[in-house]
Amino acid sequence: MITKLKAKYVIGFDGDDHVILKDSEVVYENDTIIYVGKNYSKEVDAVIDAGNAVISPGFIDLNALGDIDHDILHLEASSDKQKNLLWSERYVENGHHEVMTAEEESFKSLYAYSQLILHGVTTAMPITSVFYKKWAETYEELAEAANHAGRLGLRIYLGPSYQSGIRVVEPDGTIKLYWDEEAGRAGLERAVKFVEEFDGAYNGLVKGMLAPERIECQTEESLKQTKFYSEKLDVPIKLHAAQGSFEYHTLLEKHGITPIRYLYNLGFLGPKTGIPHAHFIAGYSEALGGEGDDIALLTETNTTVIHCPLIIGRHASALESFAKYKRAGINLAMGTDTFPPDMFQNIRTGSMLSRLIEKDVKDSTYADLYRAATLGGANFLGRDDLGRIAVGAKADIIVIDLDGFHMGVIDDPIRTIIANGSGRDVKLSIINGRLVMRDRKIPDLDLEEIKSKGQKYFNKMRKGYLERDFQQLPENELLTSSFKTVDFV
Repeated sequence: MITKLKAKYVIGFDGDDHVILKDSEVVYENDTIIYVGKNYSKEVDAVIDAGNAVISPGFIDLNALGDIDHDILHLEASSDKQKNLLWSERYVENGHHEVMTAEEESFKSLYAYSQLILHGVTTAMPITSVFYKKWAETYEELAEAANHAGRLGLRIYLGPSYQSGIRVVEPDGTIKLYWDEEAGRAGLERAVKFVEEFDGAYNGLVKGMLAPERIECQTEESLKQTKFYSEKLDVPIKLHAAQGSFEYHTLLEKHGITPIRYLYNLGFLGPKTGIPHAHFIAGYSEALGGEGDDIALLTETNTTVIHCPLIIGRHASALESFAKYKRAGINLAMGTDTFPPDMFQNIRTGSMLSRLIEKDVKDSTYADLYRAATLGGANFLGRDDLGRIAVGAKADIIVIDLDGFHMGVIDDPIRTIIANGSGRDVKLSIINGRLVMRDRKIPDLDLEEIKSKGQKYFNKMRKGYLERDFQQLPENELLTSSFKTVDFV
């Protein structure tokens, strides 16, 4: 099957960087691009004329939400209420448990992955919350997630999360780590089994990864074993590190060094290691102590930083700065890490925060972050057939509509879609040569039903916070609304 896709603009690739082609076309045969240019002269089986639109490589989201986002309950909680949203010590002692049924846990990934496709993500490396889990992700729910991704046609890197500890709150409000090292070992075993059984499934769309939970919840043994199995199985690692004050200062107090230096000393960093968010480093504006040059360690080891500017910006943090990391030669990729999984918002926010810190646009442009959301992600995955529109690359392509009145006037297509557009302007998505979304519809999927079930899931997840709160606050105090709800005025 040979298909020709035409539009006003094509974001092509010249072997070194993205380039803009006007009034051009992309031709792909089955799962592979065979032509980029104008006036393809050979016969094709189908033609899709996208009209006034941008044909772009699909986005690579290396910290994509794999469930229904809980952060809407966290992002405006006051600083004195944040700990109420964690597990209480009492909850652990009384028997922490699964909040959701197996059926609900299966559903959450279908909800999340359909959202990714609708927003123009063609390759995803998911993350899910453990707040409402008994401990971490199960093999069974990840198996269901792999099947959902395969059926939807989403290219995905998957592995069940695992941890040896979790943050809990004592009755006096002190946050500490509660440890269950055996659970961590069992979780790693599950992860290895999953990779061995699912890596390469669905004609290569499903690939394995190792996903240890945040660094402060890992033992040294777990980190070393993770690195060992990453090399043995030839799969990437994603570990949240250098992302917050509690983590940074806990490791600094325990080891006398920063989290990045700790990982460096363990031999954990490297080309197969991706670190979301990696902004809380030595010299960071909120760091109370810690020496050395963490950026140099990341550069030396060719470790990828997965930048998620929207979520950390919502919580009053920022990479200091994207431009600085880029100039240091760090491979920068992007992740959305929250709802909506909108790479347009993330590129726009990341550029804005970097410019604010740098007081300059250089190395903080929309194009710089667009590269991270395409080529940077592909570099981390070791895939020179992803993140670009070029002959020989996979046909992972999205079409962004320019006809909406909100798009305004058209100048540079990248500047226009990022400044004025959003994920809702993606009107067509092709992954591995398969048309997986057209005109905001996903074949054989009832989005209204998905939306309704998603709300029920969220409502149940929300109730779970009341059980875990260390102060057992009433719902209207723990989970406050923006304004009072009244019957009349």
